[in-house]
Amino acid sequence: MTISTLPRILIEPIIRNALLEDLGLAGDITTNSVVDENQHSKVAMISRENGILSGAEIAALSFILIDPTIKIKFLKNDGDSLSPGDKIAIIEGSSHAILTGERTALNFMSHLSGIASVTHKIVKAIAGTKAHVVCTRKTTPGLRLMEKYAVRCGGGMNHRFALYDAVLIKDNHIAIVGGVRKALEKAKRKVGHMVKIEIEIDTLEQLKEVLSIGVDAVLLDNMTTAMLKEAVAMIDHQAITEASGRITLDTARTVAESGVDLISVGWITHSAPILDIGLDFLA
Repeated sequence: MTISTLPRILIEPIIRNALLEDLGLAGDITTNSVVDENQHSKVAMISRENGILSGAEIAALSFILIDPTIKIKFLKNDGDSLSPGDKIAIIEGSSHAILTGERTALNFMSHLSGIASVTHKIVKAIAGTKAHVVCTRKTTPGLRLMEKYAVRCGGGMNHRFALYDAVLIKDNHIAIVGGVRKALEKAKRKVGHMVKIEIEIDTLEQLKEVLSIGVDAVLLDNMTTAMLKEAVAMIDHQAITEASGRITLDTARTVAESGVDLISVGWITHSAPILDIGLDFLA
């Protein structure tokens, strides 16, 4: 799988802040007091379990920002499958730099690979249907672009990135404005022709009203499988259909078989367990 990497200008400030959080005002006082300043080491990043890799370049920058002369050879690429014992990368250079950047690099890679891994499980669970897995804005503050990238590494797709790139009219918008029709009509008047509009509905009566006005996408929230099938039939390709609401690995297949285009799952970013990856000394 070929994954477009994230531009360095976007990810470097995030990595730099993580390193600064760890280094504080005095640096790595353990390494500085125990390890000789001129010592060099060779280590391997190794997977401890099955999963999907994400965050290779991010992990590399965690070391390179400490010492630009460090050498890193990746044996696996983002999106690749991992098994226990697989070597992901060989790192050679200053022992100080390796030890200082180790935890930041592993934190990023383990977290992002965990997201990629659970995403991939859902992708496999719904294989053969037309549905795609998409993430949400339920991300770790400051890490959204990385976490959404990890979803892509796992074979998923991205929903909107933030509040500015698409209109998503939710139930609270509808309640505050005073109804589906008012919300949709106001949105259509105020946004530009390049902006997509999606609306969240939870009843078929709301859906009838939406279809009479027209919209780009409909979020079918917390509907039963029977309701989803009926909603998909009613929409009949007039809009993109998205199912959402407490969808799990066990229920994803059933939801996908209702005929929806998208399944949005918040927990793949906000609750994915890490993938266990370690750093082992070679020489």
